[in-house]
Amino acid sequence: MSLGRTIAQTGTPTGENLGVDGTGFVSSFLQGLGVPPTLADPTAQAIVFLLVFVGVYLLGRVLVTPLFSRILDRRDLDKHAKRPLRRVVGIVIVFVAITAAFGFAGFGNFLQSLATIAAAATLAIGFAMQDVLKNFVAGIFIYTDKPFRIGDWIEWNDNSGIVEDISLRVTRVRTFDNELLTVPNFQLTDGVIKNPVAKDKLRMKFVFGIGYEDDIQQATDIIVEEAENNDDILADPEPSVRLTELADSYVGLQSRFWIANPSRADFVRIRGEYVTDVKQRFDENDINIPYPQRDLSGGIEMSGPAAEAATGSEAGADD
Repeated sequence: MSLGRTIAQTGTPTGENLGVDGTGFVSSFLQGLGVPPTLADPTAQAIVFLLVFVGVYLLGRVLVTPLFSRILDRRDLDKHAKRPLRRVVGIVIVFVAITAAFGFAGFGNFLQSLATIAAAATLAIGFAMQDVLKNFVAGIFIYTDKPFRIGDWIEWNDNSGIVEDISLRVTRVRTFDNELLTVPNFQLTDGVIKNPVAKDKLRMKFVFGIGYEDDIQQATDIIVEEAENNDDILADPEPSVRLTELADSYVGLQSRFWIANPSRADFVRIRGEYVTDVKQRFDENDINIPYPQRDLSGGIEMSGPAAEAATGSEAGADD
C-alpha cells in the first residue's frame, strides 16, 4: 500500500495541510512503524511541540541573548541592571518558543483560546497592578537613563542618602542616620533627583558672616588663602569669594570652591576642615563672626545666614 493511500485511509493530514500543523510527516512515519493512528497523531503533536520548543528556545539563547547582552554592554549598564533585563529577555524567549510550538504542533484552536484568556487576564491584572506596572516601567527608565547608580549620594523630596540597591520595582536608600528607605521607583522618576556625585567634581558653597566694622578685603583674602592651602580643594577652577548679603548684623561673604571625586563623606570632611581653618584665621586677625543678639523683649533675633555661617551651607551649583 502506498504512503499517500495509507495517509488518506488513516485520516492523517495530507501534504496539503502538512505545513500548517507540522505533524503530518511525523504521524505517517509513526504509522509506518506500526503505531495505531489514534495514538500516532497525538504522539506526533507532542514530538513536534517538543522539537519546535527546544529549537526556538536554543535559537533564542544562542542568537538573541548574546545580541541583547552586547547592547547592554554598549549602554555601560552595571551588573545589577543587566541581570533583571536579561531575565525579562529569557522569559520572552520562552513565551515565543511555547507559542511557536503550539502553532507547529497543530494546537491552533487551543492557542486561540489561550490567547483570549490571557488577554482578559492581562486586562484584569493590569487594573489591579497599576502601581506595580508603573514602578516596573520606572525601573526600566532608571536602568536605561542612569540618573544614579549604586553607591551614589542622591537627594529627592527633602530626603537624601546612599543608594544601596536598585530593582525593577523599588530602590533602597540608606540615609545618613543609618535608616533604610524603600522607595517606589516612580517617585524617583516623576520628580527632581539631585545627584551631587554624578560628575567627577562638585562645587561647594559656604557663607561666612563678618561684622560691618571688619575689613572685607582682608577677610576675602583669608577665605581664598585657606581654600588654596587645602589639598582637597581644587586649584582649577580656582576658589572665589563674593559679597552676597548685607544683613542687619553681618556682611555675608560666600566662598565657592570645587572638590574632586565627591562623596558625602568627603563633602562633610572637607567643608568642616576648611571652615575650621578660616575660623581660626579670623580669630587670629580679630575678624568678628556675629552671633544672634537679644532684643529688649528677651527674644532671640536670629540673623538668618549668620546662623548658617556657624553651621554651614548647602552644596549646589546655582549662580
